[in-house]
Amino acid sequence: MDLHTVDQVLVPATRTDLPGPSTGVGFIGGGTWLYSEPQPHLSTLVDLAGFGWEPLTVTEHGLEIAATCTIEELCRSELVAQFRAQQLFRDCADALLASWKVLRHATVGGNIALSFPAGAMTTMAVTLDGELTVWRPGSGEYRVAVKDFVTGNGTNALGVGDIIRCITLPTRSLLARTALRKLAQTSLGRSAVVVAGRKDVAGFTLSITAATRRPHVLRFDAHPSASELADALRVIPADCYFTDVHGSAPWRESMTALLAEEVREELT
Repeated sequence: MDLHTVDQVLVPATRTDLPGPSTGVGFIGGGTWLYSEPQPHLSTLVDLAGFGWEPLTVTEHGLEIAATCTIEELCRSELVAQFRAQQLFRDCADALLASWKVLRHATVGGNIALSFPAGAMTTMAVTLDGELTVWRPGSGEYRVAVKDFVTGNGTNALGVGDIIRCITLPTRSLLARTALRKLAQTSLGRSAVVVAGRKDVAGFTLSITAATRRPHVLRFDAHPSASELADALRVIPADCYFTDVHGSAPWRESMTALLAEEVREELT
């Protein structure tokens, strides 16, 4: 897609090279969505690749994923062998159902920034208790849990000029066992329901995405019974599920319960 309203592309190397906050400035990670449809409100693009961020860094606290790390880089990474949750990276990427071209260029930060219900990297980060470090215009920054960052279908907590710097996953989550279930109306269709679970020393965590406008996370101190899980799912308001061409709200709610029970059983 030709972005005919864009008249300059900036490649900053430091934060001082960034332009001032403006609704006419767009930030490029991989650009796979940005160039997929017209962006008439943009006049300037800022290519974040110029910062040269290390894609993946294992720290004493867990894993730091640069916002510009591609989904392919994440899935092909060879991290600490004890990080059993690495399997979830590939499981979520498969749920994205993207071509190899998209997976090679689309970034983890970009996928989360889009904040679509079926955002595969949102599912991954929410399930593993991921946190974002976000640069504010100037020199400030803040941290926010991914489950709180996404506020609705395509909406999030980013302000004008804010940039996702990295996603941090804690060690305890990376050591956990995980499981994922995805459902779509057609074999090659967009995810309509995605349920992922994590079991670690702190208990059992279940995330619901794709079926709801924003992520929902259920936590249990111990592995729940089928009835306990069903009761917890009923706490999610019915109007949080939505209807579109990929499925009706009642169908999504029913399938979420079905897949959640499968995840619970797998991680028993």
